[in-house]
Amino acid sequence: MTDQVSMTIGGNAVATTASFEVVDPATGAPFATAPECTEAQLDEAMRSARDAYRSWKQDEAARRKLLLASADAVLAATDTIAPVLTHEQGKPLADARMEVRSVALWLRHFAGLDVDREILQDDDKVHIRVERRPLGVVAAITPWNYPLSLAAWKIAPALRAGNTMVLKPSPYTPLATLLLGRILAEVLPAGVLNVISGSDPLGALMTGHPVPRKISFTGSVATGKHVAAAAAPDLKRITLELGGNDPAILLDDIDVEAVAERLFWSAFRNNGQVCSAVKRVYAPERRYDEVVEALAAVARSVRVGAGTDPRSQLGPLNNKPQLDRVAGLVDDAVRRGGQAVVGGDLVDGPGFFYRPTILRGVSDGMAVVDEEQFGPVLPVLSYRSVDEVVERANDTHFGLSGSVWGTDADRAAAVADELDCGTAWVNTHLALRPDQPFGGAKWSGIGVENGHWGLHSFTEVKVLHRSRA
Repeated sequence: MTDQVSMTIGGNAVATTASFEVVDPATGAPFATAPECTEAQLDEAMRSARDAYRSWKQDEAARRKLLLASADAVLAATDTIAPVLTHEQGKPLADARMEVRSVALWLRHFAGLDVDREILQDDDKVHIRVERRPLGVVAAITPWNYPLSLAAWKIAPALRAGNTMVLKPSPYTPLATLLLGRILAEVLPAGVLNVISGSDPLGALMTGHPVPRKISFTGSVATGKHVAAAAAPDLKRITLELGGNDPAILLDDIDVEAVAERLFWSAFRNNGQVCSAVKRVYAPERRYDEVVEALAAVARSVRVGAGTDPRSQLGPLNNKPQLDRVAGLVDDAVRRGGQAVVGGDLVDGPGFFYRPTILRGVSDGMAVVDEEQFGPVLPVLSYRSVDEVVERANDTHFGLSGSVWGTDADRAAAVADELDCGTAWVNTHLALRPDQPFGGAKWSGIGVENGHWGLHSFTEVKVLHRSRA
């Protein structure tokens, strides 16, 4: 075990008498402990955020300056944070470093973003100004796949708008976020960002707490529905970024050799543990075998191993329940007539490793197609007409993102425009930016993150109407 990383409440390092184990997914064994936040400490964190809000909301210039200073502090600590992230999440160390750097990128972007103000009328009769004001305290809950990046998607706009925050990471990956809290406590005023950790029911206690005026949650659809229900009695504002079952449609003019590797990594980045990754590929019937073999060839070349090994391209799945779910989905598909062209089994040895898997002979109605796998598994399906494939791609409760691939980019864009989702990419996928809104349709979420749209989601409109008559 390593020494426990403290929570941050009111700018102070706070320990607890109770703790829970954090497992290294590369070994399947605990390697550290994290603090188990008590209800009294949650109350303390909420009070601290509420008290800090009074002054934090007043000075916009100071907020910009401190977000930039926070970005510098995070970058300076990259080599401290990244190994912790790799040990608790499983991703290769190079990817962990990229994730830490993304935090700084988001902080810098929002430090430079303006909160909109509009003058509706300004004459000798009346002055009408429309402003966006902060909401107050934000309760933020983040998942285990990108614990730091997705925390930054919330921290940067919320604090820039003038809110304060209580942040809780997933109990599977609490350590890097707790460490981030300690680093930012050296920069931000006390109480502006409080970082706590704990297992269930801490998340439910946060969403039902009377202090927060907004809940920003990233995670599963099932939990997102509970969050929405918990927020309803107090009419808390919510942003829910939930699951996806993103289709990639390959048109009949596709250059398979040219796109195979990019398409593969659009599905398998972070071991497939990305809400907006490609989850199912639709290939034209006459090109089907070619597409399957091209993706399988890439899968065979990928090195799977511990994230601490610089040769590893994919690490383990993050946790045992997720490993069991992925294996179960593949086994079910094979029992129902699908074929694992490559992969389809566990990697021998300790840890939560599963071989990159390409499935052929699968069809709509199989769980591996209809549900979000969130792992290194990609089903490839065939289709006969564009109208048919668009209907099949849209026939889902999910609507996070999707992509269309073809040599004729204008034709591909026209097809992409028919997808019922928050983001439709053409000849790419997972192209995310801090200035580009990200959100889902249907069960994939409520609201958006990033860009000025995301910034506005941490505000509410206030009208100042001044009569001059």
